[in-house]
Amino acid sequence: MSTFSRPRRAFWGDLRFLIGIALVGVSITGVWLIVSSADSATPILQADRTIIQGEAITAADFRVVDVSLGALTDDYLQPQDLESGQVAARTIAEGELVPHTASGKADDSRSTTLVIESSISIPEGVDAGTVVELWQAPLLEDGRTHDAPRILVADAIVAEVLDSEGMLSASRSAVEIVVDRAAVADVLAAISGGAALSVVPVGAGS
Repeated sequence: MSTFSRPRRAFWGDLRFLIGIALVGVSITGVWLIVSSADSATPILQADRTIIQGEAITAADFRVVDVSLGALTDDYLQPQDLESGQVAARTIAEGELVPHTASGKADDSRSTTLVIESSISIPEGVDAGTVVELWQAPLLEDGRTHDAPRILVADAIVAEVLDSEGMLSASRSAVEIVVDRAAVADVLAAISGGAALSVVPVGAGS
C-alpha cells in the first residue's frame, strides 16, 4: 500500500506571496500619507500682485492657497489675520506666500512716498518694487551748473513710474518712490534747491 505526500510549495511561490503583501502595505501607507497631507493643509495668503513697502493691504491683494508648511504654518498670514490699518512692512513680490513679518501697522510705518522728476529717463525694467538709488547733482552758486552727482538715498523703492508729458518727456520721467521718513527732509531740500535728481537701479551707478 502506497502513501501519497502533499507536494511542498516552491520557495519562489512563498516569496511572491510575501512581496504581494508588502506591496499592498506600501500602497495603503501611501494613500494614508496623501490623505493626511491634504488634511494638514492650511489656508495661507499669497500676494496677487507686487505690494510696495508702506502700501495699505486688504483681502483684495491676495488669493488664498492651501499649503502644508508644518511647524512654519504660524509664521504666515492666514485670512483671519488681516486687520484694518495694516501695511506692507517690506515689498511683497507677486506670488509670494506672505509671512507675518511682511505686514505691520500703518502707525508704525517708517516710510513715505514722494514724487520726483528724474533728470535721466527711467531705465527699461524699472517698475513697481524695483530698488533704486536716488542721486543728486546740487546746483552751484552760479545757478546754471551742477556739482558732481552723489547718492542722496541709497535704497529707495519705486512705487510707480508715471507717464511724462510735454516737450521734456523724452529726457525726464516722473517717478513715485518710497523712502524712509528720515530721508524726506534731505530729498525735499534737494528739490527746492534746484538739484538735478536721477533714479538709478541699485548697482548701476557704481
